[in-house]
Amino acid sequence: MKIRSVDIYILDIPTVRPHQLAMHTIVEQSIVVARVTEEAGLEGWAEVATIGGASYGEGTPEAIKANIDQYITPHLIGKNPKHFSKIMFEVSSAVRGNHFAKAVVEAAMIDLAAKGKEVPAYELLGGKIHDSLPLAWTLASGDTGKDIEEAKEFLQQKRHKIFKLKIGKGDPYKNVDHVLKIIAAVGDQVRVTVDVNQAWDETTANYCIEALQEGGVSMVEQPLPTWNYEGMARLTERFKVPIMADESANSVHEVYQIAKHRSGNCIALKPCKHGGLLETKKVAAIAEGAGFGLYGGTMIESSLGTAVCASVYATIPAFEFGTELFGPMLFKDQITVNEVKFENYEIVIPDGPGFGMEIDIDKVKHYSRNC
Repeated sequence: MKIRSVDIYILDIPTVRPHQLAMHTIVEQSIVVARVTEEAGLEGWAEVATIGGASYGEGTPEAIKANIDQYITPHLIGKNPKHFSKIMFEVSSAVRGNHFAKAVVEAAMIDLAAKGKEVPAYELLGGKIHDSLPLAWTLASGDTGKDIEEAKEFLQQKRHKIFKLKIGKGDPYKNVDHVLKIIAAVGDQVRVTVDVNQAWDETTANYCIEALQEGGVSMVEQPLPTWNYEGMARLTERFKVPIMADESANSVHEVYQIAKHRSGNCIALKPCKHGGLLETKKVAAIAEGAGFGLYGGTMIESSLGTAVCASVYATIPAFEFGTELFGPMLFKDQITVNEVKFENYEIVIPDGPGFGMEIDIDKVKHYSRNC
């Protein structure tokens, strides 16, 4: 089995409703899809998602594709995908950074290698621990009444009993009041967390987190900008409510420093920001060694990318804060024939060969910028 070709597609897929973050509101989600094909024609597929072009991070879809085409693909052609760990070591030695690009290429090789062995991808990542994982939902309409009704509806449907609120955009104090009203309405039945997406300074964070802690919030995600490790450490020391590092917790080196200096006490995992599934396992191990809780984060992936994330999360022992792999529910359409299953407040880990998803190539071409 040798890799014959690597094809990269940028897709833009509309969402069912606006999804509001501090730096961007998603109405159409951009994803990057990789297809790695071996000489006999067997294909491995994977996906990473991006948010708002350059507004969230350095991994823009255009840069991901360009860097894979120009700098990463030459390291894959002619190689056996079952040696994905060795190949990615060689890629990382030759290409600095580019975590999103490395993540999607590595995952496509893992999908291909697992299909070649006719086993689920998680078997190549240490084996499955979980058949399903708790699933959070983000209440991001910005309207208190709508968010309360949505929470009640999803709770009744047994879709979610963990809810996250994006509160980085607008007046921080009004946003805190918004959260507290939602907790008052449904907090006795659910767990409520908040995500600030780096939007506060330390003075604002001190006031707002105190109010949120008293109101019953169960976790505060990335309240300060990524560079402010010392501020995150001060907040972590001051408050009992867990302080989660997300945008600041990318490479294994960054996560080690966060753990060493206690710049937070829990970590949001995302394979794309760590640089792949193997690196995600390393980050999880650092967090476990430091006694940090874990959260299975999302970049709002479609069904394919969600299956990729779920496959590696299934091999990690504990997720104290659950996962956020709701992406497929937010898309108006999917690029896979089959769907990721959600039931009893949890995401079910796909069990088919590779990541367990069958690609609808017509949908890939329909939404692709370059087909």
